[in-house]
Amino acid sequence: MEQNAIRAAWERFLSDGAPELAGVPRPLAASWERSRAGGIGIERAQAPLAAEPEIYRRRSANAALLNVARPALERSGLFLADASSMMILSDASGFIIETAGDPRVVDHGRRNHLETGGRWDEGVIGTNAIGTALIDGRPTEIRGAEHFCEDVQRWTCAATPVRHPLDHQLLGIVDISGPVDHFNPQSLALAVAIGQEIEAGLYRTAKLEHELLLRSFVSKRSIWLSEEILVVDRRGFLVHAADSARRQSDAAPERLAEEVRHLIGAAEHEAWEENCRHRFPNASVEIVRSDGEAIGCLIVMHRSRGRSSASVESPREAVEPEIGFDRILGSSAPMREARERARKLAANSLPILIEGETGVGKELFARAIRSASPAASGPFVPLNCGGMPRDLIASELFGYTRGAFTGADEKGRPGRIEQADGGVLCLDEIGEMPLDLQSYLLRVLEDGVVYRVGDHVGRRVSIRILSMTNRDLAAEVEAGRFRRDLYYRIAAARIRIPSLRERGEDVVTLAGGFAQAAAARQGRPVPVFAPEVLERLRHYSWPGNVRELRNVVDAMIALADGDVIGLDDLPPELDGHAPLVPRPGAAAMDFPDAPAPAVDLKATERAAILAQVEACGGNLTEAARRLGIARSTLYLRLNGYRGGGTVR
Repeated sequence: MEQNAIRAAWERFLSDGAPELAGVPRPLAASWERSRAGGIGIERAQAPLAAEPEIYRRRSANAALLNVARPALERSGLFLADASSMMILSDASGFIIETAGDPRVVDHGRRNHLETGGRWDEGVIGTNAIGTALIDGRPTEIRGAEHFCEDVQRWTCAATPVRHPLDHQLLGIVDISGPVDHFNPQSLALAVAIGQEIEAGLYRTAKLEHELLLRSFVSKRSIWLSEEILVVDRRGFLVHAADSARRQSDAAPERLAEEVRHLIGAAEHEAWEENCRHRFPNASVEIVRSDGEAIGCLIVMHRSRGRSSASVESPREAVEPEIGFDRILGSSAPMREARERARKLAANSLPILIEGETGVGKELFARAIRSASPAASGPFVPLNCGGMPRDLIASELFGYTRGAFTGADEKGRPGRIEQADGGVLCLDEIGEMPLDLQSYLLRVLEDGVVYRVGDHVGRRVSIRILSMTNRDLAAEVEAGRFRRDLYYRIAAARIRIPSLRERGEDVVTLAGGFAQAAAARQGRPVPVFAPEVLERLRHYSWPGNVRELRNVVDAMIALADGDVIGLDDLPPELDGHAPLVPRPGAAAMDFPDAPAPAVDLKATERAAILAQVEACGGNLTEAARRLGIARSTLYLRLNGYRGGGTVR
């Protein structure tokens, strides 16, 4: 409708409240009706204007929106400077938190408080683009006489809602305003385009923050191996939740996500921990920050002490789930050899030393051995010898009697050895055990009797020992850091688990399995890895081995937007900007995306290997360990050099 017709309809509406406004768009007529019903007088010329403290509070509360919108605001100061228009950004209540554009128009806006601190919801200033867009939830243009208050009719405004791309929560309004006699038909399109730009920026920010949160989770997961963890962003959006954490929360997935949003998203970060403890009594909260700003948190749902005590007193009631050798994926020759050797050794009761780099899956082998052993019906009790203070290892391993030390349980407590009676005691990082405790462990293994700390009465136990290490224990023995007699006692048989870089196409097999599991946890279809992504997975060195691969795949599935995992979804160390480290035996031509080498890689590799062999005095086991390759691979290299170095 033309402005004259709109003006006439507005006057008719005010005079007789005509229920049928012929030709007036229904949304506009509905807004006029709301304005009149709200008691808004047409003579009202100004929106309410907040004082500086309130403006500061509102801007601080909407800092994330302002930061993302700032580039568009700065550009509007240029391209609207000569267009007799200004850009306005309001929060979700219609409170203006920023303006930019033609300085003359910005100055004219002060007459109606169309400025920072002005409140432009319909309930206080009647029909206007900002307030009406908030109510209707869609792009809205209000020209001249369409405004409810007469003095505001000197403006033409075009506004669009801005929503968060993850949960579609309304965050605010982008508005383009100018004098009615300078109406620009493109204003609404411009407002929508800027709104979409801001939403895209919010999405990129959220994706980056989610990646930072997941990286924090991955870096801490090794510390909290036995804990259930929820990863939550600053809005309370559940980024990641392990199945065990969902079960401990006693809530359906949808309900859990809703509860977490209420606990985190609706509160200041200082209250996150207190809120979570009310809902999850045994939880603790670790806030994750970026540049000093809280971007989310890790909710660690610790097991209750009551449950822990029960498991100590009755270890057989907490039998671990069965894990068979079929759960150990991989068809590479080194993996088949390790799996077959473990399968054969599982059938007897020999103590086994499981060797391999960090993250290769030593505990998975230990659990599979236990499941296939005569002790399968007994408990599986793990203890990380390097994961606790030295003075706690003794009481954890051997237990203690009443009054053994300050703070001891008044009833005493059995140690891990007693808990493992009739089953398997799995000692991780056995090489980290203090020397003075090694002699006590040796005595238990030889006599089958354990003495609790502070007690003189022995308790007979029958256990199978599975030990794990990423060290060369034989070298530790030679260096005097590990008892020779204990070494022979725990290493009646040895199994070496190959590193991931030795396993060829197993990388692709494992990545597919981890992707399936991650997608199932998130209730989404399994994305497909692009061929170039698989190529990078194959050629990355994987210093963290299978554990690192699992973490990388979990993060990529959590952050992926579509059904295909592409190069953009790779973490920085694999995205092509960081150098890829060749697997042993890989030639330079295996890396088509890498820059041409400036040196002879084969000659460099040969010199490094021979130098390490020489430094180890010809000890190939130690040289292979230092080089991070299999001994068999080292043999192949040396044979290829045709006597280029002296080895023994």
